[in-house]
Amino acid sequence: MKAFSSCPGNSCPKELEPWALELVRKCKGLPLAVVALGGLLSSKKSITEWSSVCDNLNWQLNNNQMLEVVKSILLLSFSDLPSPLKHCFLYCCLFPEDYEIRRKRLIKLWIAEGFVQQVDRTAPKEVAESYLMELILRSMLQVVRRNEFGRPKRCKMHDLLREIGLSISEKEKFGVVYDGKVEIGECESHQARRLSIQTTKGIFNHIAVSHDFVHFLTLDLENAAIDVLPEELGTLFNLRYLNLRGTPMAELPKSIGELRNLELLDISETNIKELPSEVAKLQNLRHLNMWSKFIADIHNFELVRGMQVPFEISKLKKLQVMANIEAEGNIIKQLRSMTQVSRMGISNLKEADEQNMCSSIQNLKLLHHLCLMVNNETEFLRVDALRTPTPTSEAFFVWETRKCTALVLLTSKPTYLWLHWSRLKDDPLPHIAALPNLRKELLYKGVMPDIQELWIDSCLMLNAVPYGIESLTNLQSLLLTNCSASLIGRVNDVESKDRSKVLHIPNIKCFKRRGELP
Repeated sequence: MKAFSSCPGNSCPKELEPWALELVRKCKGLPLAVVALGGLLSSKKSITEWSSVCDNLNWQLNNNQMLEVVKSILLLSFSDLPSPLKHCFLYCCLFPEDYEIRRKRLIKLWIAEGFVQQVDRTAPKEVAESYLMELILRSMLQVVRRNEFGRPKRCKMHDLLREIGLSISEKEKFGVVYDGKVEIGECESHQARRLSIQTTKGIFNHIAVSHDFVHFLTLDLENAAIDVLPEELGTLFNLRYLNLRGTPMAELPKSIGELRNLELLDISETNIKELPSEVAKLQNLRHLNMWSKFIADIHNFELVRGMQVPFEISKLKKLQVMANIEAEGNIIKQLRSMTQVSRMGISNLKEADEQNMCSSIQNLKLLHHLCLMVNNETEFLRVDALRTPTPTSEAFFVWETRKCTALVLLTSKPTYLWLHWSRLKDDPLPHIAALPNLRKELLYKGVMPDIQELWIDSCLMLNAVPYGIESLTNLQSLLLTNCSASLIGRVNDVESKDRSKVLHIPNIKCFKRRGELP
């Protein structure tokens, strides 16, 4: 049971058994009640705390005979949340029923809404991540998908939890849902601080005359069937977060320049090809996400296009994330002044850009995630102009290069390496071996096609089989020595997805240490 996950053997301590039996009896065999109660009790360690939970549940049931057991427990779970987590939970309720919420999207929204408390020397993103994990631990959110590192990628909320949350949200004027069944004016009459629009019918005809909208901090229209934003968008001067990801929109209104408090703009996977010059007025902008809607088809480089950005974008001195931009004009040269950038993607690079690219990258001391792409197989990039390795800790190489030294020059300590269309002439493994923090490596078709033996030694941070190892069709031997238990387990487990990737290799051996069988 989750309530005892931190106890020895995951078993109930003797002194808590009477309370545990009493609480289980009140669940009446209902699975959701047991799960929710386990999540609630996971943070309770003493008899006093368990007794208090039992007393509160008894009070709920005795004073409201119409309230079901499950709802009583869920209400109790909500009441037990710290104040910031209550806001985060209620915010999740505003998403549609059974909706899978992206972790990154949720965290950015929580930060933009001001739910995340300041903690000394801890980034807001990390604090928000801890909130999410706490809600998952308490069974207030369900993980429906994890990434390759085991971190939650998408979450959703149980229908009954959402129903209770929406009731609380409306009562406390936290937020309301507009689904098109009533006039949007009726939603405004609730005087809620947030409006979740789950239909696109006529909503932007109303923005110009609505006085309540101007107080909104976030506008999230991800995947909405909206192809035009009105000029009245500029009246939402308090907006910190504008998400248009996945919409069929082809351009942004010029009034976007009026959103002087905007911190995040996401136009990924839209039909927008060029940013208006007015974007350069957004002096508080920190995140500018512009990934192509075709990025999933990474094998066709003609489809991987970046966004055309105005020359003046270099004036945005607070910008931290900028991906993915088109290498045009003097934009590469201008990047060197954007010293706060930590994540950046550039596409359609050419050999002629090399000098300016290296100069700019060298000047970006906070850069830890870099994606460089070419869109023409006849182009080759080198990084000879780099004087020393950059501090980049996470790097993608999606380009044409023939020199292995690029791996070390571009980044001295990557955790993620992606080799695609590299056309490497030299053996890259000695250079990869010099990257001690590598956790994930992607080997796409065309990289080392004739390799027959692969020895991975002392890569303790590498927890999964290198992605694309199945493309090494001539590989005859794979030797793992002194590697992580996770990596060895994935290779040996017949039911593991990673096992299927190495079935074509006749000889596979795993050793904990040199000369010692696992």
